[in-house]
Amino acid sequence: MNIISLLGVWGPILGCVFIVIESIVPILPLAVFITFNFMSFGHLIGFIISWIFTLIGCVISFFIFRKGFYKKFKRFTDSKGKLKNFMKSISNITLGQLVVLTAVPFTPAFAVNIAAGLSNISFKKYFVGIFLGKISLVYFWGYIGTSLIESLKNPIILIRIFFLVLVMYIISQFVNKKVNLE
Repeated sequence: MNIISLLGVWGPILGCVFIVIESIVPILPLAVFITFNFMSFGHLIGFIISWIFTLIGCVISFFIFRKGFYKKFKRFTDSKGKLKNFMKSISNITLGQLVVLTAVPFTPAFAVNIAAGLSNISFKKYFVGIFLGKISLVYFWGYIGTSLIESLKNPIILIRIFFLVLVMYIISQFVNKKVNLE
């Protein structure tokens, strides 16, 4: 709390900027910035702000690699059989798999963003996947970060996170059938 009061209004702004940067530069600790936003804004507003800025960072990262490196990478992978097959499997990932992949707190977001940007996955499928998956990720880091000891004493929070991931997976299956993102 001393850090929050010391930084004043700049603290939350820096927290949001660092969340965006973390999606591109993987050395920054996302959990710390999400926790900082939860502490600064409260659980609901901190969650919404962290989720929105996480989505913004992921989309920026996706487009950096889609627009800046996709064509060169595609030419490179065309001559490499195993890499070409790997990128084909990424392009063919289902929406549900993408949601679960992005919802798992220890999946490196930058790797997912880069792989999606360099693959043939549609932006629409990618965005719906991160839109749903990042909900449980931000919830996890926000609540675990603000009450780690309490979470270990009270496993209900971890059970809620599990069910949230499950619900996001089910929603992704429903959305996929309605919108046909495969």
